[in-house]
Amino acid sequence: MPTTPSRTVNDLLSLRGRAALITGATGHLGSAMADALAEAGASVIVSSRSIEDARSVASRLPRAEDVTHHAISMNQMDAESIEQGFRDAERQAGRIEVLVNNGHEALGADWKSIDADQFNRQLANATGWFLLARRFREHAAANGGGGAVVMIGSMYGLVGSYPEVYEGVSAASSVAYQTLKGGVVQMTRHLAVSWAPDGVRVNCLSPGPFPSEKAPPALVERLKAKSPMERMGRPEELKGALVFLASDASSYVTGHNLVVDGGWTAW
Repeated sequence: MPTTPSRTVNDLLSLRGRAALITGATGHLGSAMADALAEAGASVIVSSRSIEDARSVASRLPRAEDVTHHAISMNQMDAESIEQGFRDAERQAGRIEVLVNNGHEALGADWKSIDADQFNRQLANATGWFLLARRFREHAAANGGGGAVVMIGSMYGLVGSYPEVYEGVSAASSVAYQTLKGGVVQMTRHLAVSWAPDGVRVNCLSPGPFPSEKAPPALVERLKAKSPMERMGRPEELKGALVFLASDASSYVTGHNLVVDGGWTAW
């Protein structure tokens, strides 16, 4: 029986010839992940609520000679915006083979002050992610199948936070946020088994502590004390994990939650 030639690691990790849509691509971690997709050779469709911000990011991404990046406006909290944004992405890029569900509407209220509307609004992020992922699956099926969805979770979808870390320096990690991220991890599993016959893989990438420069210094120091590596993550440290899940390097991986947290959840 003839055997299939073995592919190299570089080939497996390459996204050349593929279009990748990433939401929330203008943020602290989203911009690094957009860079990673572009550096791996993808034609990146940068999505943001603000089309101007999306265009700004798309214009600075690295590109090979035959690669074009694109920009669309999309609000994952609005079903009509999701549909229109995806149609715009199809029109500009043609077939889309990678979706990174990263866009997130933040909430600062913790369990002591959050009200029902705020809680429901935070969970609506998951609704938007599902609607966009389903639209991507329909697109993939209409184009012969195949594709990779990467949900962005969080260590706080796996473990609770330390209340004392936030006390007096920052709003506590929202109970609604933690409920949302735990749900995203489970949604990943459910969609992975449902869409495997279509060749659509669904995985989750869960970062640990990756505070932005806007985070209070006292909070960062307290977080460091809880980390086995005694430091915070750098946005570039998500790049390899994202490209792995988006590329053929993970062609036999679906329904998985890849945690990049400096050992936080190993305690």
